Amino acid sequence: MGLNKNVVEKIRKVVPYVPGEQPQNTVIKLNTNENPYPPAPGVQKALREFEAHRLKLYPDPSASLLRDSLAEYYKVGPEQVFVGVGSDDVLSLCFLTFFNSEKPVLFPDITYSFYKVWAQLYRIPYECPMLDDNFCIRREDYYKENGGIIFPNPNAPTAVYEDLDFVEDILRHNQDVVVIVDEAYIDFAGRSAVELLDRYPNLLVVQTFSKARSMAGMRIGYAIGSPELIQYLNDVKYSFNSYTMNLPSIVCGVEAVKDKAYFEDTVRTIIETREWAKIELKRLGFSFPDAQANFIFAAHPQYEGKALFEALKQEQIYVRHWDGRRIGQYLRITVGTREEMKELFGTLKRYMHK
Repeated sequence: MGLNKNVVEKIRKVVPYVPGEQPQNTVIKLNTNENPYPPAPGVQKALREFEAHRLKLYPDPSASLLRDSLAEYYKVGPEQVFVGVGSDDVLSLCFLTFFNSEKPVLFPDITYSFYKVWAQLYRIPYECPMLDDNFCIRREDYYKENGGIIFPNPNAPTAVYEDLDFVEDILRHNQDVVVIVDEAYIDFAGRSAVELLDRYPNLLVVQTFSKARSMAGMRIGYAIGSPELIQYLNDVKYSFNSYTMNLPSIVCGVEAVKDKAYFEDTVRTIIETREWAKIELKRLGFSFPDAQANFIFAAHPQYEGKALFEALKQEQIYVRHWDGRRIGQYLRITVGTREEMKELFGTLKRYMHK
């Protein structure tokens, strides 16, 4: 017996976000932009030495140890940092908190697909200006009246990075709304919009531990902005769940922030592998926007994206593919270890020359 039609009509319905596959067997996993290297040694030590009896108590609602570590790292005040359960949690709260106008929120047509999900979930009007033919944001599309702006930098899945002058231009034209720069991949690219916070109190920068800090499984995200914006975020958070960040995540997050040398070395290794991978992909005939993240968004003129995706999957190599009109030919390939990338290229060569 199914639900009564009148009941169904009152249920909130959305088209959910579809995450990348998470295969449980041994594969080469290049589909969800995880870091192929382990977290900092201090994180592993903290986990080994964690005293389980501490779990009987609620964690600090403000995650102050982690918040303060991040504030020190970025040279901002603790009141300028908000910590959440992964950047998806932080971004979702941002949509709920800051995008409450009848005017549409603006974000690119090709971007992180969760933005549409949150907009639909919270009944927020939105518009998606098209990226240009090179998959770049057209700044003038963001000069019009709106209810807020959000975009990733570098963008996903394109891996295109816009410099700070570009970001500041959008901010200058939108000082009466909240502008969110989603910097999940900034550590592999260039300068962060955190540098602009002193000049633009309506700017919020969101980052994550899931990529450069190798802690996707811990679910740590954070926002940096003016004390006023952070207070509004906290007010919304505390309205329904005070204890969002678990204690092991707080403890391990602090250790990850402490080890700057390990962090920088890991990022440097991934960037070096990425630049080498670009050369190898070009040799195979692929084209792609200049990748400035820990992934490459590549297409081949002679092979369908879907066919390449399936051929790689048959060989237990997972990359990401979408069926969208403008991106159906493309594969998003996470930068793995040098050995994983060699396996990828060897498989592609065998497929192309069979």
